[in-house]
Amino acid sequence: MSIELKHLEKKLGIFFRNPELLRQAFTHSSYVNEHRMTVSRDNERLEFLGDAVLELTVSEFLYEKHPDRTEGELTKQRASIVCEPSLVTFAETLFFGQYVLLGKGEELTGGRTRPALLADVFEAFIGGLYLDQGLEAVRDFLRAHVFPFISWEGRSQMADYKTQLQELVQQQGASALEYRIVDERGPAHEKEFLSEVWMEDRQLGQGTGRSKKEAEQQAAAQALSRLGANIS
Repeated sequence: MSIELKHLEKKLGIFFRNPELLRQAFTHSSYVNEHRMTVSRDNERLEFLGDAVLELTVSEFLYEKHPDRTEGELTKQRASIVCEPSLVTFAETLFFGQYVLLGKGEELTGGRTRPALLADVFEAFIGGLYLDQGLEAVRDFLRAHVFPFISWEGRSQMADYKTQLQELVQQQGASALEYRIVDERGPAHEKEFLSEVWMEDRQLGQGTGRSKKEAEQQAAAQALSRLGANIS
């Protein structure tokens, strides 16, 4: 395992029994494609598993913490936490991007800060931790790095960026917003969408995501940042 990943273990206070699982969690497919003789697995299978583990542990947390909430309310709250914008924020807070193993092309095109990649890495890390140490270790990690930042009113302290942006422009008496999907990348099973948000003839922001909705949220977040809004 690399010195960088050992540093991450020390920073998190989590030491993998099987270091290869941690390495796999931070290995992007582009790196595997360039190092086929020495690297055999990327993080996509761990991402798949981590997504399910997150759904379970976040559901469990919300169920126990909010006994008065309905099934529909809990479902909406969970969706606001286990979504790309939230997972990206958690990954960025832990500086996961700097530990990812990337191919040269992906590195040169800004892959290390790409929202979809960061969200995938966070899920893969959860999947790897679950396989290595079980569900309680995942709960401990989330209690330390995710759950404290979740409030019912603020979702995962990340409101709907599109709603925030709409409210901001309305307060300023500005024109209506328009979201445009300007590009679609990747194979059908792994699409990535590029969205732009416009106000009249002015582009306010861009964003990418695994779905059109996620891409629009990212575009709205960038627009809020450019407009000097306090994004929460």
